Amino acid sequence: MLQSKKLTLALLINAALVSTAFASEQSESKGFVEDANGSVLFRTGYLTRDYKDVKPGDDTSSFAQTAIVKLDSGFTKGVVGFGVGVIGDASFKLGENGHTGNGMIPTHSKKNADGTKDAYDHWARGGAYVKARISNTTATYGTQVLDLPVLASNTARLVPEYFTGVLVQSNEIDNLNLVAGKFTENQYSSQINSDGNELDRAVVWGAKYTFNDDLKASYYGIDVKDKLDRHYANVNYNFGLKDGAALNFDLSGYHTEFSKDASTYSATGTIANPAYGTDAKDGGIAKTEKTNDIWAISTSYSKDVHNVMLAYQQNFGDVGYDYGGNADGAQSIYLPNSYLSDFVGNDEKSLGLQYNYNFKNHGLPGLNWTTAFVYGWDIDVRNRPKDGQEREFFNQVKYTVQSGFAKDVSLRLRHSYYRANDEYKSVYMPDTNEWRIWLDIPVKLF
Repeated sequence: MLQSKKLTLALLINAALVSTAFASEQSESKGFVEDANGSVLFRTGYLTRDYKDVKPGDDTSSFAQTAIVKLDSGFTKGVVGFGVGVIGDASFKLGENGHTGNGMIPTHSKKNADGTKDAYDHWARGGAYVKARISNTTATYGTQVLDLPVLASNTARLVPEYFTGVLVQSNEIDNLNLVAGKFTENQYSSQINSDGNELDRAVVWGAKYTFNDDLKASYYGIDVKDKLDRHYANVNYNFGLKDGAALNFDLSGYHTEFSKDASTYSATGTIANPAYGTDAKDGGIAKTEKTNDIWAISTSYSKDVHNVMLAYQQNFGDVGYDYGGNADGAQSIYLPNSYLSDFVGNDEKSLGLQYNYNFKNHGLPGLNWTTAFVYGWDIDVRNRPKDGQEREFFNQVKYTVQSGFAKDVSLRLRHSYYRANDEYKSVYMPDTNEWRIWLDIPVKLF
């Protein structure tokens, strides 16, 4: 029996090795140098927030220039391929930047007499990674930019958010993508320290399956030590209509279980009250376990240059979604009603309408305009009746050069008009007018 098991194991190992020689990502490797690529993104970024009904000095404004570099080798040839890479950014501020605080620019730890902190004049961040690949499975260890629904790098600022750890991605089964990883450092876009968020341990896993061109489903999970367990699921279906039109249906949601030591910036809900230590001196730590469920359903209609989306989103549980401070830089919210506000208050319901127009029929195929309005209501604000409300009017215009020497250069202007009633703004965000202007110039090095 033992010999039989050894023979079976040997056959399985042999089959696995043989399979790597046929039609796999690794078998098609051209080499360490031959498949290498390098790029630099020159970005000029401006972000300003005009807060209403607060002191003028509380407004934030940041203006800076950066170069985001990525150098990535190919994989060596053979059954197992190896490679290396570097990712990082070097930046400097433009102007005084006297009202920082919006996640754009790092600030010195020492406070001024008025309680403000001076922005860095120039700074650099980044790191290296190593990678290995066998067949259609790749493992990467080191500094990375992540794009997972439960652990996503914030890329909505001047420079990206970085995570340090290992991520394995596998495509061994047709139409199925599997991921698993563990990360031990988290660096926000505005932090110099590579572990500025003091991440202890975040373990992620997930799967995405493509049934056909029109139907896809995915599930992802994360366990952040002493903070939270979070699960995400999504189903997306595309239904073709006549004359090139299409309907898209998307259903997605999160289930989160917070540990008693998790920080909850919103501190909303009946379970969050001074008896559990949710006042400022405790940093918003609830000292008791809490849960949140949030789901959304959206329907989009597209035809030619038009796309219109209607979305409904709702929260359940003890507190709001409360991503901040527990895992990452508040980017892990893959739901439709997400703009300046993500409409994630405790028990909040929100309805959003978005419209996108492509100007290609006017001779400007790289020009797009997106406008949206979202209204949220029934927010359960601590120690108050369940009557919190918020609304946002969003507009964005983006132009990307389509050809010529400046191909892929883009300019993006984004504006949010955000308002909330007194009950909700007191615990979430003041009335705000925000502008973001990004100029991106990508350059391919090799």
